[in-house]
Amino acid sequence: MAATTLRHEYASSGWVPAALGMVALAVGSGYALAVGEIAGLYVALALVGCVAVLLDFRMGAVLLLLMLPMSPSDLFPRTLMQVPGLNPLNLLVAATVGSYVISGRAHPAGPAVRWQVVWLYVLPMCVAAMIGAPHLHQIPALVTDAGTTIVQFTTERQYFIVALLKGIVIVAIALMIGAAAARSKKPEGFIVAIAVSAWIIALIQLGFSLLMGMPLADMASPDARNFYAPIGMHANTLGRMHLSVLALLLFVWADCRQPRMKLFLMLTMGVVATALLLTFSRAAIGAAGLLGVVFLVWKFNVRSVSLALLGLAFIAVIGGAAVWTRVTIGFGEGANAVSAGRIDGIWLPLLPEIWKSPLWGSGLNSVLWSFPMQNGAMLPVGHPHSAYLETLLDMGFVGAALFAAYFAHVWKGFRTVSKDPTLSPEMRAFFQGATACLCAFLVTCLVGGSFRPDPEAAYLWVAIGLMYGMLARRPAK
Repeated sequence: MAATTLRHEYASSGWVPAALGMVALAVGSGYALAVGEIAGLYVALALVGCVAVLLDFRMGAVLLLLMLPMSPSDLFPRTLMQVPGLNPLNLLVAATVGSYVISGRAHPAGPAVRWQVVWLYVLPMCVAAMIGAPHLHQIPALVTDAGTTIVQFTTERQYFIVALLKGIVIVAIALMIGAAAARSKKPEGFIVAIAVSAWIIALIQLGFSLLMGMPLADMASPDARNFYAPIGMHANTLGRMHLSVLALLLFVWADCRQPRMKLFLMLTMGVVATALLLTFSRAAIGAAGLLGVVFLVWKFNVRSVSLALLGLAFIAVIGGAAVWTRVTIGFGEGANAVSAGRIDGIWLPLLPEIWKSPLWGSGLNSVLWSFPMQNGAMLPVGHPHSAYLETLLDMGFVGAALFAAYFAHVWKGFRTVSKDPTLSPEMRAFFQGATACLCAFLVTCLVGGSFRPDPEAAYLWVAIGLMYGMLARRPAK
């Protein structure tokens, strides 16, 4: 959009949010001086960002894209000014949505309003949260004792925030990214932003690994699954994040026509692949193998085969023995050993719970008050370790059917925009990668993850938002 167009669009109302932003900046800066702590810096930076966002919501969308994958980390502030729930991410979401509304773009036909998201996805979660709230008192003391991290809520207010609103915020971020992409002259810039955010997470993880100095064989052991706990992220979470980025960027690299961009993507994938291997997440590594097969099938040529061979050599050099040891843990000891105790310790005890409320489930996070959890017949976990089982337990067959319909809608959308001749080759390839990313996501959900919005699926949600943005750019038929 030309600068003159932007000036005309915001001429009548732009000074109002700008003035309010300056006032907020002054208040935040005063607070920063008063407290004299690092929290003050976050307040000031967040408010400076909000000033820019209020002038153009697209700035906020890009910042949200960079911040969302980092949000689960302990390096990211949880609160500002000692106000629960007030953190830079939520503050920026509010400012971005407000700027979007002020700009006059929030109308039913706009790219940020999608009935499929509301009726097939958000509404079932809201209903499940209402069903689950009355059962909080049934959570056994085993998971509510101080010092445990299995459950993050004890009151209904906390339950709705943790189990429901955090997910809705991720959906809102995706829709804002889509709205920004719909108005961008070159949406390919969002691919660069995705790569930059991937660098940030990977470098933090790699730097932490180097500082700890733990041998690869020890990092690959089952006892080291919480190795990354000091930075606030589980190894499986990091693995799934890296997997999503690889899926999105791999196909863009294959079709990219700009030498410098192609080199940047290659370096990014190398760093991300290294970080993925160092998570020793079997689900992520296995899904990465599936991703490689899909890539070879869809992009079969000498270059793709060469890349596959290079990837295998890369794995062998980085830590082939440790990776193989991790992937083959439990082999020869039975299915339960291969599943790390999931079958006997979690899945089988929970299966009868599905029939307690088969149609609409027992509410979000119902594993916490399930019968086997109450009588100690299962491992003390806060998640069924299978997104499919979690959905059936929490939302029943009705909720599972609605979720399936939504992800079928996402699949169709990815395939549609990946063939759109009005888009650049890089953007079409990006959505081919998004389709592969969705496939990998569905595979890893067999043994973990969640079909509800979660930061570990941040890049998938970014791709969904960009899909809506590209669909909104298509001429009306």
